[in-house]
Amino acid sequence: MTPSLVVVGAGPRGTGILERLAANVPALYGDRPLALHLVDPYPPGAGRIWREDQSPLLWMNSMAEDVTMFTDDTVPLEGPVRPGPTLAAWAAMDGRTFPGRQRQGAYLRWVYEQAVAALPPQVTVHEHRTRALRVDGPRDGRQRVVLEGRDEPIEADAVVLTLGHLDAGPDDEQRHFADFARRHHLVHLPPDFTADSDLSALPAREPVLVRGFGLAFVDLMVLLTEGRGGRYENSAYIPSGREPVLHVGSRRGVPYRAKIGYGLDGERPPLPRFFGPGQVAELLNRPGDRPDFRRDVWPLIDKELRYAHYHRLFATRPEVTTLQWSDFEEKYAVAEPGSAALDALVAAAVPDPADRLDLDALDRPLAGRRYASSAALQDALRDHITADLERRHDPGHSEDLAVFLGLLSVYGQLTALGDLGADGARWHGFFSYLASGPPGPRLRRLLALSRAGIVRFLGADIRVETDEERGLFRAGSASVPGEWTEARAFVEARLPEPTPEHTRSPLLRALYEDGADATPAGLLAVDPADGRVLTHGGLPHPRRFALGPHTTARSGGAFTRPRTGGPAFRQNDATARSALTLLRDLSCTAGPAA
Repeated sequence: MTPSLVVVGAGPRGTGILERLAANVPALYGDRPLALHLVDPYPPGAGRIWREDQSPLLWMNSMAEDVTMFTDDTVPLEGPVRPGPTLAAWAAMDGRTFPGRQRQGAYLRWVYEQAVAALPPQVTVHEHRTRALRVDGPRDGRQRVVLEGRDEPIEADAVVLTLGHLDAGPDDEQRHFADFARRHHLVHLPPDFTADSDLSALPAREPVLVRGFGLAFVDLMVLLTEGRGGRYENSAYIPSGREPVLHVGSRRGVPYRAKIGYGLDGERPPLPRFFGPGQVAELLNRPGDRPDFRRDVWPLIDKELRYAHYHRLFATRPEVTTLQWSDFEEKYAVAEPGSAALDALVAAAVPDPADRLDLDALDRPLAGRRYASSAALQDALRDHITADLERRHDPGHSEDLAVFLGLLSVYGQLTALGDLGADGARWHGFFSYLASGPPGPRLRRLLALSRAGIVRFLGADIRVETDEERGLFRAGSASVPGEWTEARAFVEARLPEPTPEHTRSPLLRALYEDGADATPAGLLAVDPADGRVLTHGGLPHPRRFALGPHTTARSGGAFTRPRTGGPAFRQNDATARSALTLLRDLSCTAGPAA
């Protein structure tokens, strides 16, 4: 019987696994036959999120030169490096532009085709354009992968789950909102992928409450303005008359920070420095409980990011500092992370607080601020967005780019720690807010929509309530106490959270029923070393692997910037090599294939 490997999910992460399989087969698996099954109802390569049949108005939030699916010598992996073109080089386009998602989908399809072509002839690829419903089978035997619309399961010696972002059913709060909307003939759109949402129910010229100010909101904004015939002339928005009025708020009350609009000249900060493999190993080897994120991990992250900031600040703007870099670095290195001594050193060396890195202030710019009226809040938010755009496009503040590189480095180290609990989930949100925000042109258009009255800002710590007497949704915030906005439509502009209780994936539900472990935040627990699925007792399953945003091995994205270490690529390599080693050992035990 020919050995068989099933990869469930053929989007960017599954394609990355395929590329690493092709790179590692010659050395690890030799010329043995292998049946490779790829299961996904969406197009291979692009998958659901990046498929080419979506609105051409939707962009990536990365510049074309910052997107690659290929390894380089900065990626710490055991397998061979297989370099390849960035999206910009492949598409022969300006690397500083933000391409449409359709273009990225075409690039991913090409990468997938290249990976398939790179497989040796004894590896046969079988594509199944359907959903996997269940994986079962004994721990020490072949697994059975049940597919929708197919009577017989696929027999597999190993299974790799690269499911990507998943749908989720409603929690108690969403059920309450949905029931209220049904009873009062209102519109409620729960968390969803905006490109897949039916927005036709949102009426023109009517107020719509929106909770969420991240990338899902940006998509919503685009589809409800340009998607309904509006256009931009110079810095003004010309409405079509078919737009709703979007009243948007969130926990922070501000949009994600703009993508940085320049490159780094000169020396990069030497990272990792204070949060690297050595510190991670020390945390993992401590006796007792697992590392606590707030107590043990965050002080190291804070010190690492501040080091990146000051390394660049001292090099490019020494006039705002009072010490020589060598003196500061020596004292900084020995100061305890999170200590008052570290803060005192920074305050003495960088007198102006505006030149220091304050992560709390960056994270919550509206914290503690109150405005006398909604009009005052609109002015303040426009000023905030304008200032953010100016700074993120000013090379004179290139310490911001150094911090961005620090964030990428930190994310790469965190993958080795596995589950970090609720605080780790909040870190993921902070990373996205600071490092994965929208392109600058999107925020300039947000400003134009605000001036045109199409977008209204609600503020921070938004609260959405139901008014039974009036039959309306209403929203208020801590930013303008006592002021409420009413509407007949309410949109949750955020991705679903597919916890074990609410996931709509029959495959994940079956895994949990079969003993797979999940974190309190709803992530599938996997071994950080190679992605093997963990049971409730922490025992790795010998034949089941999983990677991606639904797991504790989240890595910030299936593709990455060139020459930044590519945490996802490292994970892909480790998982591919573990799977191939398992298949090789099973093949040797079983003897020649029939």
